[in-house]
Amino acid sequence: MLRYCPYALALACAAAGNAAAQPWDSDSGVPNVDWRGRLELKRANTSRGTPEETTKTTLRFETFLDGAVSLLRVDLPFPDADTDFEGSPFDPRLGDIKVRTGFRALESGSLRFPSFLELTVPSANPSSLGAGKYQLGAGIRMLVPFQALGEPHATRFETEVSQTVSFLGDTQRADVNYTKLEFTLYDLWRERYTLKLKLKPAFDHAKHEQGGVGEIELGSYFGEKAGPQRPWRAWLMLGARLYGPDDVSSTYNTRLELGLARTF
Repeated sequence: MLRYCPYALALACAAAGNAAAQPWDSDSGVPNVDWRGRLELKRANTSRGTPEETTKTTLRFETFLDGAVSLLRVDLPFPDADTDFEGSPFDPRLGDIKVRTGFRALESGSLRFPSFLELTVPSANPSSLGAGKYQLGAGIRMLVPFQALGEPHATRFETEVSQTVSFLGDTQRADVNYTKLEFTLYDLWRERYTLKLKLKPAFDHAKHEQGGVGEIELGSYFGEKAGPQRPWRAWLMLGARLYGPDDVSSTYNTRLELGLARTF
């Protein structure tokens, strides 16, 4: 893993180079807080996932821009050599690197519609820890705020639809072609504690199969500032397959995820 550190450092420096106004929640695409970037580390233990959905540690670098392009994100995954749920955290490999470009949200009344393009590079070493092909994904989200729980809650409903297809790469590897939906109930309590309930159906057009997972995430902001402007966030996520076979793209059987992020 040490031989990849220079690349990670270079990406971190690039992410820090652009100042902008963006929210504490980068996926919302709604600029309202003066942040310039985020560094994130998460550990996911996964059972019976597809090559991209396996036990791994991921480094994420984000920079927020004040323009039509509002987000640049790079994910460096390090899947364990042992891909079962327990994994082998001290024996990581390089996985398929992902680069996402997010676009400033369109608005209609209180509704917001951020969108993105994402490129996945078949950089896994060994290649069996990745898809073996380049992948291009595109998606759009809808964010619907509401106050069903009243103060001191800030609640919203989120939906997302994305399409991912593969191209080039290893001709001996299976094609990737799937549509993924996400339905999320998100709540911020006392401007500090977060709850996410997610349903994530997926339709695998290459395998002619479908499946879905459900997730629950608890998190907390902390640090020297007030409210969601606190620079640190930690979370715990539990996920499980709700239906479908275990080889549907973007799904898994069970997952335990721990994460820590620093926004600056």
